[in-house]
Amino acid sequence: MYTERPHFRPMASRVTMIAHLFGAMAILLMLIWLLHYRGGIDLDSDNNKDRIFNVHPFLMFFGFIFIAGEAIMGYRTVAAERKVQKVFHMVMHLIAIILGIIGIYAVFKYHDKIGLSDMYSLHSWIGLGTFCLFGLQWLFGFFSFWLSKSSVARRESMLPWHIFGGRALLYMAICSALTGLMEKAAIMGLQHGNESRLMNFTGLFILLFGLAVDLSLSLAF
Repeated sequence: MYTERPHFRPMASRVTMIAHLFGAMAILLMLIWLLHYRGGIDLDSDNNKDRIFNVHPFLMFFGFIFIAGEAIMGYRTVAAERKVQKVFHMVMHLIAIILGIIGIYAVFKYHDKIGLSDMYSLHSWIGLGTFCLFGLQWLFGFFSFWLSKSSVARRESMLPWHIFGGRALLYMAICSALTGLMEKAAIMGLQHGNESRLMNFTGLFILLFGLAVDLSLSLAF
């Protein structure tokens, strides 16, 4: 039988704040990288095609990983009724999917503009696979826990699988983000220098964000 563990809630709230900090740092560093070193972000750019590509890393972290992480933490840490928590969880994940679609579209558009093949790297395989599974996970959660008329016991039996899927997909998305940064650094020939270090720290804070999200969830349940 599931029981609440309220004595862990204060610690979960503190870890959630740390996760927010790590996520904000990753967003800040990524914006510095894309705006200062890579020329900016513009999905409709004609003069600088790299600006089209830059939409991809920004939306795949901020629009997908960060918002999905907030949705995971919000399911248990938002101070509201359970129904409100569930709505927040579902809507935030839906926003992450929509922004993720735009981010994926951006990289396909960029490849088309410069005549580069699609889906040629491990990063792209992990990334698109993760995104497709994420969509299936959202549909599973929506029909199993929101629209389902199943018994409480039935929903509780499915909950561990849903939680495992969410955690696994979060780490898969982070793995995709880190391999993407490594791939971009290799393409640009970066080995040393400020930009290379900035990308390394961005990847580090993305990883720390994921770890903090997972710890917050562990303490909240």
